[in-house]
Amino acid sequence: MLQFGNVITAMITPFKADGTVDCDAFLTVGRHLIDNGSDGLLVAGTTGEGATLTAEEKLKLFRLAVENFGRETLVMANVGSNDTAATVAFAKEAAKTGADCLLVIVPYYNKPNQDGCYAHFAAVAKAVDLPIVIYNVPGRTGGKILPETVVRLAEDFPNIVGIKEASGSLEAASVIARDTHDGFYVYSGDDSLTLPIVAVGGTGVISVVSHIIGREMNAIVQAHKDGKVAEAARLHRKYVDVMTGIFCTVSPTPIKTCCNMLGLPGGTFRLPMVEANDEVKKFLENMMKKAGIM
Repeated sequence: MLQFGNVITAMITPFKADGTVDCDAFLTVGRHLIDNGSDGLLVAGTTGEGATLTAEEKLKLFRLAVENFGRETLVMANVGSNDTAATVAFAKEAAKTGADCLLVIVPYYNKPNQDGCYAHFAAVAKAVDLPIVIYNVPGRTGGKILPETVVRLAEDFPNIVGIKEASGSLEAASVIARDTHDGFYVYSGDDSLTLPIVAVGGTGVISVVSHIIGREMNAIVQAHKDGKVAEAARLHRKYVDVMTGIFCTVSPTPIKTCCNMLGLPGGTFRLPMVEANDEVKKFLENMMKKAGIM
């Protein structure tokens, strides 16, 4: 049975100096994540600069993750776009790679209403058998899916199994956790809201910061699930500055920079993403030193 754990890491995609995907570095990062607290890997998401990856590059990364890590961890493939027909077609291709599940974003730019959101996710769910996780991130998309639409989709399509809730709304996460069926996964899409969302019935986090504090993020979630509420809160308070600090400028610039500082092969960026400036680098260095990460 497919297991969705506490922490799924939204993986970075390392690029070489010439701009091509560094597959060896990708595998190095993936192994580090699995060995340090990640229960699953999200490939080619926002943190993975999926917006500037070609379809062929994404499929190659999905296959790499499945072939190298699929026997020991969940592999989630990001397939969403703002074009329903294109999303359906790509979801079918991604399913052939052996990925365990798909992440599908609320369509961006178009700003569909709730009927449009329902129809979009319904079309994908009808087209593939794989489990689907909805990705709600209004700060990136300009639109959002409301809890009642999520609940309706969860009721109507058994393979819509969860949501990455990155609206910043604890109320929305609470309502979804309350009104969906048992077994529906509610993941925080914001690292700093992991504990609050777990506290209202969430599953865990689809995380960025877990590249550098993966064990700690997993410990926060597990402590709360084990009834060790004070310990979960202590760990949250200890690392909350890191959870927020890795978003000191647009992601994934900070987390890739942190990986490079720690000796993980974060690699370069693809335009329009650019290297961190000296001020950001200094901030991140001080942040990690203060937290005992470096």
